[in-house]
Formats: sequence, structure tokens, C-alpha cells
Amino acid sequence: MKEPYFLGIDIGTQGARVVLLDVSGHVVGSQEEAFALNEKSREEQSPQEWWAATERSVKALLKEAAGQIALTDIKAISVTSTSGTVIPLDAANNPLYPAIMYSDNRSAEQGRLCKQAAQKYHPQGYTGFNASSGLSKMVWFGQQYPDKAQRLRKWIHATDYIIGKLSENWGITDYTNALKSGYDVNEGFWPAYIYEQLPLKKEWLPEVVPSGTPIGHLAPALAADWGLNSQVQIVAGMTDGCASQIASGAVNLGDWNTTIGTTLVVKGVTRTEIKDPEDRLYSHRHPEGFWMPGGASNTGADWITQEFKADLDELNEQAAQLIPSGYIAYPLRQEGERFPFISPQARGFEPEGLTPAQRFVANLEGVAYIERYAFVLIEQLSGEKVKAVYTAGGASNSDTWLTIRSNVLNRPIYKMRHVTGAVGAAILAASKTHFNSIIEATQALTHIEKEFRPNPALSTSYEAGYQEFIRTLQEKGYIQKDYQYA
Repeated sequence: MKEPYFLGIDIGTQGARVVLLDVSGHVVGSQEEAFALNEKSREEQSPQEWWAATERSVKALLKEAAGQIALTDIKAISVTSTSGTVIPLDAANNPLYPAIMYSDNRSAEQGRLCKQAAQKYHPQGYTGFNASSGLSKMVWFGQQYPDKAQRLRKWIHATDYIIGKLSENWGITDYTNALKSGYDVNEGFWPAYIYEQLPLKKEWLPEVVPSGTPIGHLAPALAADWGLNSQVQIVAGMTDGCASQIASGAVNLGDWNTTIGTTLVVKGVTRTEIKDPEDRLYSHRHPEGFWMPGGASNTGADWITQEFKADLDELNEQAAQLIPSGYIAYPLRQEGERFPFISPQARGFEPEGLTPAQRFVANLEGVAYIERYAFVLIEQLSGEKVKAVYTAGGASNSDTWLTIRSNVLNRPIYKMRHVTGAVGAAILAASKTHFNSIIEATQALTHIEKEFRPNPALSTSYEAGYQEFIRTLQEKGYIQKDYQYA
């Protein structure tokens, strides 16, 4: 029996990446192409340019892979892209306007309007709308360009555009992309307030299916051009954060993924939806019916690249000799925090008079304390245990930091070998076309590179450090004094 292969496509803010996985989760090949960005690229980008870059990248990948595999054994393709990026299509499925990016803040006022409408007319659904939400951007577009809106046939998301080009099946999206456009992922419908209270039409809204659902086959012209089997299945995609969670292996109940890049982002799997009254967390729908809650801090690893990049290897070695440091630091490099607590007045802090190595390790520990606080909050809100933590992002390259985090959390941490969104999309492509579920596919296609387990003595020291960190936040007025963050 021939072994199948799975292609994943990731359309990011800065470029396109494609990855080909075999049935054991090994990367057969990958290609990427950066977009030609300009000062407007945080607000608008060209979907046509995304597709051109995708085609070039796929062709280059297939040319590379042709010497290793039979291209006709590629079985399925899926796509991931940014959450909250939307595109208005005309009757011929051509964009009426550039893609309105998730990072475009022009729809802030419309975000407030959407939030008010959701809270009043459908409070049981998603209500955390803001400028980054797809629904806000749809309302903004209709108000700014009423003439173009007259020609609008369908609103789609960034992922959906590439899937439409691949399959010629337009107007289908998935649970993760639809959430911030207002879809009720719990009950499975578009709430009426979207088209009764907001200036939108019901027929503009796409059909919604679970991520991983096969929705068609590769367009015949593309199959012929790329040298692929005409029966290659195109699979409904998901947002980039969720795809990275899939690639990390965190798909079972109690599994969580922490990605520490510029910011710290946690995503996991719970049996029940987390309802956070402060909107620090929101929950996507898991392809198997569970929930995928997540939250993002303003704290992360940006301070490292800004302040310590030149001496990083040496500092990591020095830090390994200094843990636990006994210092309390919080490396917030902007005004305000959003997760795991909301505090517009929050500011970073650290003791004065420290050496560079002491500053470095104290701030590594500070981020780990924020991660611990996040998981305490999650367990309190969900009533479910955080069983395992999988990790990704630039921070996962530091064994010292992984050691600190494992002991602060008092849990094992697993660093995964391949954690890109494109790999997550390839796993998603396999989930219902070769395997029976995303859980089965992830078990087969992800690999642990390193495992870090807590040391009892070190964990005890960090328990005291965490409690001091919490007391410091309380004293500064960033969190409530009468709340227990155990």
C-alpha cells in the first residue's frame, strides 16, 4: 500500500509557507516566500498576491519533492492563516477590496457596536468583539464603501480564500475562523442580531463546518499543472494560532500549549467552554467537539531581542548557574496587561543594581510566573486540570528557560520538533482523510524533541518565588488583594 503525504499551507502576515509531511510526521520538504510589504500592510494586503506566492511556493516544493516521492501520492491539503482577516467577494468570487487585516485598527468603533449588539441580543455567544474581529471589519467596510457593498456576494476569511482557489468551492469557512465573525460555535448557527441589528445581510455569511472537514477536491486545472492526483482532497482549515496548537501536539483533554514569541500565548483543550467574565480568555471549538480556550499576554520574549540578543548564548549558560535567582521581576515592556490579568496601569519592574546575567534570569523567571498564573486562572475558571504543557516559540530554544518553566509550573514541559502553522495545517489535512480524528492524526504526526521535568527542591524554591511575585502584583494594584492565586 502506498504511503500518503499531506500538504499544509500557511498564509502569515509576512509571507507564505508550505510544508509536506509523510504519514509518520516527517517533513519531506518546505518552501516559503516573503510578501512585499509596505506601510499599509498591517491594514490591507492583496489576496491575489497571497495566491501567487502560494502557487510559486507549492511548485518549488513539489519540484524539490519529486525526486523523493511520487507526487500522485499526495492525498490532502489544508490551509491556515490569520484570525480576524476578512475579504469581501463579488459574484465571480473576486475580491471587491483588499484583505482587511486582523491588525487593522480602523474598525475600533464598529467593534464597540458589535460588542454592544452581541451582549444585548446574543450574550450566550462570543461577545469579545474589538477592532481585530472579523465582524467589526465587515461592518466598517459596509459603512465606508456602500457602493462596493451593493456588489458583495460573500464574506470570507483569509484561510477561505486560499481554500477557494484550491477547490473552486467558495463560501465555506470553519469554526475557528467564524468565531470572531460572530458565529455561535456552541449552538452552530449565525445569530440573527448579525443581520437584524447590524448593517449586514444573512446571505453574505459563509457556511461553517468543523476544521478538518473535507470540502472538495483540488481544481482539475491545478492538479494538471502541479502534477498531482485529481482526487487530492481539500480540507477546511483553521486560524494560525489553532494550527500551531495542533502542531504542538496539544489536542487531548488537559493538554496545553504555550508559545513564547513576542508575547506569551497559551492554548489548550477543555471538556467545557470557559466563560471568562473579564474576556481574558475566549474559546474556539475543537474539531472533535471539545473546546480550545486561549489567551495572550502582553509579556513575552520581546525584551530579550531588544536588550540581550548579542550575548544570548553566554547569558543562558550563566543563567543556568543562577537559578533560582530569588529576584522578583516582570518584563512588561509596554503599558498595560491583558492576560492573565487585565490592568491598564501595569508596568514592568525589576530590582535595581543587578548584573546583566541577574537581570536576564530574573526576567526569565518573571515570564514563567506569568505562565503559572495563567494556568491557575484556567483551572479556576474551567474546573479542569492542566495535565501537560507543550511548548513552542523562540523561548523553547533555551534549555535554561525550559528548566525554569517546568519547575515554576511543577509540571513536565514537552518541546516539539515541528511547530509551525503550516505543519498544523498538514496534520489537519490528514485528520479526516487518512486518520479518524485530529487526536489520532496528531498522535501519529507529532514528535517530542525534548522533555523537561520538575526537580522537587527547585520547584519548592520557585513556589515561594511565585507567591512573592503575586504579592508584588497585589501591592502595586495590578491584581486584587483579596483573591487567592494558589
